[in-house]
Parts: sequence; C-alpha cells; structure tokens
Amino acid sequence: MPVLSLLQRLFAKQPRLSNASPISAYFQKKAEQQGYTLSEGQIRAITALNREAQHLLNGQAARSLYLHGPVGRGKSWLLDGFFQALPLAEKQRVHFHDFFARLHQGMFLHRGRDDALAITLDQLLADCRVLCFDEFHVHDIGDAMLISRLFQALFQRGVLVLVTSNYPPEGLLPNPLYHERFKPVIDLIAARMDVLEVNSPQDFRSLPQAHAQQRFTSGQYVWPGTPVQRESLGLPTTDCPAQPLDVGTRQLLCRGHQGRTIVFTFNDLCEQLTAVMDYLLLCKDFDHWIIDGLPHLAECPIAVQQRFINLVDVLYDQDKRLTLIGHQPLDKCLEGQAIDLARTASRLRQLQTPCAQTAPDPVS
Repeated sequence: MPVLSLLQRLFAKQPRLSNASPISAYFQKKAEQQGYTLSEGQIRAITALNREAQHLLNGQAARSLYLHGPVGRGKSWLLDGFFQALPLAEKQRVHFHDFFARLHQGMFLHRGRDDALAITLDQLLADCRVLCFDEFHVHDIGDAMLISRLFQALFQRGVLVLVTSNYPPEGLLPNPLYHERFKPVIDLIAARMDVLEVNSPQDFRSLPQAHAQQRFTSGQYVWPGTPVQRESLGLPTTDCPAQPLDVGTRQLLCRGHQGRTIVFTFNDLCEQLTAVMDYLLLCKDFDHWIIDGLPHLAECPIAVQQRFINLVDVLYDQDKRLTLIGHQPLDKCLEGQAIDLARTASRLRQLQTPCAQTAPDPVS
C-alpha cells in the first residue's frame, strides 16, 4: 500500500477539526511535494502530533512528545512541520545552544533571587503554550541540573513541549560520573512525555530534495586547500596574519573580515577557549564563514572536538553559509571520539565539494 494512502487511513481514524486536521493535511501535502516516502517511525510520530494538536486546539490537556533517532531521519522536519502547521500564535521553536545561552544570561542577570528561573522563563517564553525544542542533548552537568528545573517549570506551566534528539532519554548525559544525577530528569520525561523513536534506513539529508534554499547547504568543503584551489575559488591564502576581533566583552582572533564574510582558522575557533555565546554573537554580524585548516579530529582533544561540534551546530541552526577547508577528505577529518560527531558529519556532508579540489598545483 502506498505510504500516503496508509497515512490517509491512519489519519481517518483520528478525531478531526472542521473535517480535516491542519497537522495531518500539512504532512500529507508536504510529503507529496517533496517526494518523500515516510518511514513507519515518522508516520507514528505524525499520528501522535496530530492527536496532541487536536487536544490542544480543543482546550484539552495535551501530552508532550520526545522524538529520538539517528541523525538525518527527519526529526527536525517533523518538528518544523508541526510548528508551521499548528494554527496557534503562542508557540516558539528554539535550538538547544541558543535557548540555553539566553537562559544562562537571564539567570545571571537575576542571580541571587530564588525565582531567577521563573523570571527568566517569563521573559523568554511570555505566554508560550507550545515549545518546540530541536536537537536536544546534554553533556554538561551544569546544563543537566538546569534542565531538571526547566522541565519541571515547563510542565507546571502546562506548556506542551516537543523535543527532538539523537538520543533516547536514557542516553542523555552518558558520562558515568554524572548519569545517575540526571536520572530524575529521565524519569520525569518518561512520566510526562510520550517517547517515540523516529528511524529509517535512509539519511534524508543525503537526498537532493533535502537541499532546500539554505545558506548552509550552498557552502563548500574544499580539500586539500592548495594555492591553485584557493586562487580559483577566491579563498584566502594560508599566511593571513591573525588580527584581534571584539566579540561581546571578549577579544578573539580572526584572519580577516569584509562585509558579512569572516575568515578564521580552526585553531582560532576550536583550539582556543571559545564558547557557544561567541559563535552566536558573531552570527549577528556575519553570514559567510570561512574556516581554514580542519585537521584529523581524532588527533585533537575531546574538548576541541566538542567546540567544533558546537560551532557547526550554531552555523547550521542559524543558517549561515560555511566554506570549510581541510587537509583530507571530509569523512577522514571527521573521525574522532566525541559522541555527537555523527550529527556534525551528517550536516557537513550537505556542503558542496567543488571540482577544483582535483586540480593539482603546478610542479616547480
């Protein structure tokens, strides 16, 4: 049976609003337009999204949802579709890094007050009834303790929370030194959210139709970065001197900037003590990022690998154009020990690889 026919039969069993659910109708149309064959996991998730949307719009209690699965299986596509189709103004779609940066900032401003979290949430969420939380992950014990308080506050406020993650709840904060301290949050998710796996043998990001009009996917991965390649692609040389750059209250190093384009080396951003907030602040001023000198990550400390993962997350979430220059083929460079590198690899594989990479340098 065709997948769309199966979807129609599944949705026909669901209670309807005005003859058709806006959620089910949206996904049926979107799948047809984009030529997607939806996986069974996606169909189950759409059915659950459809059900909870109708509860919400009918004034009934709606249950939060936690969608997890491997990278590129359409979780963010489901979250984006739900957010777009839900006919409700009091909703927000947020990314992990951006939201937690703003949460930390707000709580710092109200430090010393017992209700610092409540005040900050009032400012960030206002009358929000639906919070769509994309790419949820936890590796830091400080964030883990804050997440515990955050989820309790959101559920107490009656906010419907839709989460996507590469990890099942029990896989969050895998560090054995801290995992047991995070167990109450895992139990809270199990009690207050429907946990659904979204899986498929296909990485949807590898499909041509996944490359929509995004600045990120118009970027390039260039290797090995020879002088001939750089000249033909209009890229900077390797001997650009470092220059100071004010970022908020800090000073970083870059290799030059002009208009909305900025140039860094991998060392400038990932081997130095930079932070997510630095990347977010830079995204306000620059749309095209050139990052030179991607090494073999397996040879880098875990902290350096994690900074690179965070950097790519921010550039992808903020939809910035990335030109990345490496010494080896991309998949070789992305070998490493950090557990989130699979997500980074899936995103970076969307970059174009210009034919100029095969052009040899003239032999002197």
